[in-house]
Amino acid sequence: MMDLLEFPAPARASFFPRVVSRLSRAVRGLPPSVVVRSLILLFWIACALFGDRLVPFDPYAEDFLATLTPPDVTHWFGTDQLGRDVFSRIIVGSRDILLVAPLATLGGVAAGTIIGLVLGYFDGLVDAIGARLLDTLMAFPFIVLVTMTLVALGPSNLTVILVIAIAYAPLVARTVRAAVREQREREYVSAARLGGENAFAIMALEILPNIRETTLIELVTRLGYAFFSIATLSFLGLGIQPPSADWGLAIADGYGFLTGGKWWVVVFNSGAIVSLVMATNLIAQGVGAFENNRR
Repeated sequence: MMDLLEFPAPARASFFPRVVSRLSRAVRGLPPSVVVRSLILLFWIACALFGDRLVPFDPYAEDFLATLTPPDVTHWFGTDQLGRDVFSRIIVGSRDILLVAPLATLGGVAAGTIIGLVLGYFDGLVDAIGARLLDTLMAFPFIVLVTMTLVALGPSNLTVILVIAIAYAPLVARTVRAAVREQREREYVSAARLGGENAFAIMALEILPNIRETTLIELVTRLGYAFFSIATLSFLGLGIQPPSADWGLAIADGYGFLTGGKWWVVVFNSGAIVSLVMATNLIAQGVGAFENNRR
């Protein structure tokens, strides 16, 4: 009995050191620029998860005696047209965009990867018809396609997720298709065919692991685009809806006050969007460069 009680303790004690050791080894393998950009992204993720506990003011509390107050020691980023603290709203406003954008990106990349695998592996009529359909879908400007669809279906978080995922799927599929076409004639694929594996097993178990860098870079890159796209749609009134403290909505609400010198609502919310989009896109570039150097 004593042995049973004593053995788990060392395992629990060594769990966190093992995690820290593995994370440190992973960080040492990455360029410093990727680490810095990842910290920016992690900061916004922390804001999305714990923002309610970090903000100095209630982000939804209105104070009509302090409307459009410029930044000062009390309200670091000033207040908006309803007297709400801009800093608190930016911190809490990260929640919706960091929920909607990753879900939309995951959906688009997953669908695009499946389509790209099928089109890239099967040559002939399947690939020819699929490639033409992808070209047709990609001929429409992204923002026009998404806007028309949202106008028809009505704006909501779920609709935004579905529409952006559908819009991204052809873009991802085209990239994955090219990577699969390059892999399908490799020796390991020929060996799998000779071994009796069916086409779908070869795609899922043989080819997909060998194009993981392509899908990873697509995932991170599309995530950056999704952040910007969702903010744009919110600015147009077609994305995340009130009472959210979404950054795009805040820019739309504060845009009319720029001519009166009330710049802080637009500038600080725009800065949040820029930092998130740039960090994500630069992480994608850094991961791509790292994978190329590793080869």
